[in-house]
This record gives sequence, structure tokens and C-alpha cells, in this order.
Amino acid sequence: PQVLSARNDIRDCSTDPPYLPPTATNTTARLAVLRGIMQTQGVHAYIVPSTDAHMSEYISERDARLGWLTGFTGSAGTAVVAQDRAALWTDSRYWTQAERELDCNWELQRTTSIESIRMWILEVVPAEGNVSLDPFLFSIDTWNSYSQALHSSGRTLLPLETNLVDQAWGDQRPPPSSSEIYSLPAEFTGSSWQEKVAGIRQQMEQHVQRPTAVLLSGLEETAWLFNLRGDDIPYNPVFYSYTLLTNTTISLFVDSSRLSVAARESLGSGCPGPLCVELQEYGQVSAHLRRYAQGNVTVWLGTEYTTYGLYSIIPQEKLLEESYSPVMRAKAVKNAHEQEMLRAAHVRDAVAVVQYLLWLEKTVPQGQVDEFSGAQHIDALRWAQEHSRGPSFQSISASG
Repeated sequence: PQVLSARNDIRDCSTDPPYLPPTATNTTARLAVLRGIMQTQGVHAYIVPSTDAHMSEYISERDARLGWLTGFTGSAGTAVVAQDRAALWTDSRYWTQAERELDCNWELQRTTSIESIRMWILEVVPAEGNVSLDPFLFSIDTWNSYSQALHSSGRTLLPLETNLVDQAWGDQRPPPSSSEIYSLPAEFTGSSWQEKVAGIRQQMEQHVQRPTAVLLSGLEETAWLFNLRGDDIPYNPVFYSYTLLTNTTISLFVDSSRLSVAARESLGSGCPGPLCVELQEYGQVSAHLRRYAQGNVTVWLGTEYTTYGLYSIIPQEKLLEESYSPVMRAKAVKNAHEQEMLRAAHVRDAVAVVQYLLWLEKTVPQGQVDEFSGAQHIDALRWAQEHSRGPSFQSISASG
């Protein structure tokens, strides 16, 4: 049978020279810089995840370390860089995309299992070698999985608090967001942040282990607790922050210069006193937690959103671990007013969709509309609805 011509939209590393489509990123220089830093630090392999320091499903451009290093822009993946090899692991949603975006410096591993990553590491890292990662980018479970996988292999899992990809990226790395963090109007929330804090403190008092503090790492936890919103991550109304809530104090770790006047007034309205929010710099959370953990304390946290880096600061006997923090669970139960607001938002969205379907019926027969212009049009219709802050994800638009 006649061989069909090879696809030209994906890479072919078997030819000499290799064929790369125009969508592939040249990563040779980036890898060289990273490997130079690794050598200086005595690191034989460096693991790079696709998430951020808050275990967010979606991330900002500043946190897209995997994308910058590899060229791969899918939302899920893990890269490992050794001195003479580099590989990317991702799931079947992204295999074709990876073949379009990676250059031939990268081996594509069509799995996401830590066992597969372990086997690769054992191949490329000599016995007694160091395998490093940034502990503030890995969940507790993922860290434990790597630790168990490499246990008794002769390789050391070495946490490095300085992120090596950030060092390699240098001043080309996008700056942190500077947009305003604003208060959500009371008409949307159904309860004030002071009422929410009182509810969480009540749960602390009633818990059999009597925790002295709740640590919040998930970005939506802090946003919900204080009725604040931002746009640090596209399509997500959140801002970079941590919260440490005790029975008598509230510490909010955030870039306070970005708080709107109304937000700042709202947070400071209970000062001094147990409902006074003390604003601390975002980068100070580790140092603050380390000091706090020296006392006679118990810190309650949700393991799903806490990184191993923060978790490891608190001695094991001073931890109260549950999958989700009390804030995440309280947030999941909508009060009557929030339910009413949800329904009203869905009605407004339905109006936009009906307008869109009518527009499609009129314009598609004229041959003037494609999937992209269609997606742009429905976004515009949604924006035109009252209270719209934009879509919750980029429109996924296809036909046929």
C-alpha cells in the first residue's frame, strides 16, 4: 500500500536534520542555562510541575514554568531535566499538541505515572545522585509519592527553596499582577466576612482537637473568606494570597498596595481587636508560619491545597490535617442568597446563549462565520449582560 505523506504539523526527530513545525519552541538555550545552574547546585535531575504554589488548576503566565522551559502549553504535565536528557510526561489529551510544540531536546512520555518518572530518573541519574524540586510547587501527596518512589534507590530527593527555572528565566519572567483587588458588593455575598470568620472560629472551638489556627493556601479560600476578588489568573476571580486565622488574630499575606480603598477599609474596620485583619507581605508567609509553629499550637489545614513546602514547616505533632480546610467546606455550602444569585446569573447567561443561537441561525447560511468568530461573538454577548466579569474559561468552540 502507498505510504501516506508524513504529517507536517508535528515534529519528526528521526530525520537528519530533524523536522520541526513552526509551532515548536527552540529550548536549547533555556536548557543550557538551567543545566548550568543545576551543575552549580550539584543537582543531577530537576522536576518541573505545571502547577503553582497554591495547587491551582489554572495558573498565571508568571507561573507557567513548564510552558516556558519546554514550549508545551497544555494545562497538565511534568518535566524532568537531567544533564544530557530531558523528558515531558502528559496525558492523552495533549499528545498531539506536545508533538507540535516540543523540539527534539525533549522525549515525550505518554503517561503521567510517577512510576514512569521514577524509572526514567533511575536511568539517567547515577546512584548517590541528587533529584531536586521546589517543595512549594508540589502537593503533600505528590512529594510523598516521589519520596517513596526514590526511597532505597540510592538517589536523594533534595528540596530547593530557590526555584531553578525562575533563575534560568531571569528578567524575562512575566512580572506579578498589579491589578486591583476589590471587595465583592454585599448584594452578592449574603454574609459579611466578619460572619464567615466567626463561623470558622466556632468550628475551631468545637473541633475535638481544638486547633489554634487555620492555614489557607487555596486562592479561592481567602477570596471567599474576605469577600474579595482579583484577576491574577485568567478566567479566575482570585489573587495571590495566604491566610493564617487564629482565635484572636487574622493575618492576610498579600501585596497590600493592590487593595482598593474600599477593600482596605473593610479589612481594617475591626482594628484593633480579633476582627482586625493584619496585612503582611505575601512572601513572608513561611517565616511567619515558622515563628508561629514554635509555640504551643495546632494548625488546621486542607492537604489538597497546601504545598509540601508550607506543610514541612509545621512539626507533625502540631498539625491537624484534613483533605479540605473548614473554609473550603463552608464555601461549598451556598446560603439562600448565594443560591438566588447563582440562578439569576444562569438566567442572564441563558439569554446570551439564546441570542447566540439565533445569530448563528441567521449568519451561518451566509458562510460568514467560523468557530473562532463564533466564540468571539458569544463572549461579546456575555460581556453585554449586567454584572459580567467575563467567561469562566476560554470558549471551546467547534462544529462538525
